[in-house]
Amino acid sequence: MSTTYPDPVEFAATRHRIVINLSGGKDGLRAGAKALDIARQAGAVDRVWTAHASLGPMEWPAVTAEGVRWPGASELAAIHSQALGIPPERHIEVRRSRDVDGQRVPFDLLTFIAERGDWPWLGRARTCTGPWKTKLVFGALTPQVRVLRKEIDGPVLIANVLGLRAEESADRRNRPLWRRTTANTARVVDEWLPAHEETTREVQDWTDDQGLPHHWAYDSFPGAGDWAGSSRCSCSTCTLASQRDLLLAVARRPRLAELCALIERTRQVPFNPNTTMADLIERSRRRGAPDPGVIIEEDADFERMEQGVHAALRKPPQYESKARTDSVGLPQLAGGCDGCTLSS
Repeated sequence: MSTTYPDPVEFAATRHRIVINLSGGKDGLRAGAKALDIARQAGAVDRVWTAHASLGPMEWPAVTAEGVRWPGASELAAIHSQALGIPPERHIEVRRSRDVDGQRVPFDLLTFIAERGDWPWLGRARTCTGPWKTKLVFGALTPQVRVLRKEIDGPVLIANVLGLRAEESADRRNRPLWRRTTANTARVVDEWLPAHEETTREVQDWTDDQGLPHHWAYDSFPGAGDWAGSSRCSCSTCTLASQRDLLLAVARRPRLAELCALIERTRQVPFNPNTTMADLIERSRRRGAPDPGVIIEEDADFERMEQGVHAALRKPPQYESKARTDSVGLPQLAGGCDGCTLSS
């Protein structure tokens, strides 16, 4: 869906809610700051909320290096919200969960991938976005929508602020600054990309100039401040990440990499259409591979996810992936199910 929009200040002035999505990364923070400045001009600051859709252990976690603790993505998203001046009660953090034996427990993306037997590749169903991020945030806003609809005539108008930039990919380059993504009797949602035209260097320089914290994963070593680490701060092992980012992630999170490789071997579907996790692990150990700077000691939340993945792999996949019948990457997927007691 698409539509024509007025001046940004006029647009912000008519929104009942302006929701800034913060991932803990630099781009969401920059987009949020620009949207907040426009909201301020429009007299709509009191309608600005921030939201973080947590992916649990798949996010870059907190790490302690040389006695200093550096926050993980979820914690940093809350810090970024405060840095923007948003009151804590207007920051939302959501995380997918499900019922297990009558209890509500976190449902992790990697467990879902293991159950499904497929990876979210480009050009295929992006199961890691809508159900795990967008829908959760909008679901958390539903109570507000119900209340606001009693006060206004018509649907609730929401600006969904994202930190997507044209420089990142061809798909994002072709994304309009505004586009209407939802329109029904309850709500109208317009996607808004305030930082769309800014370059990576411009965003980095702005962050440094403002004295704002950026995620430790962006640096060669936590606290180095050199932006010489990961280029993106999404899932630690995003299937769409660059080769360098993946090699760095594999070296920094070896247990996560081995867990991804286990899923790959068991389900016989390569991690990426161009490479396998097994290959990435091997290449990360070669001379000339990126120096991780730090190796993460995984926490109890990761161990719970690890158990969930092993349990999922004891059962048949829920989705029959075409990749299992393709030749892409499959010759490298040897080794069976080492490390997973599938027969138990």
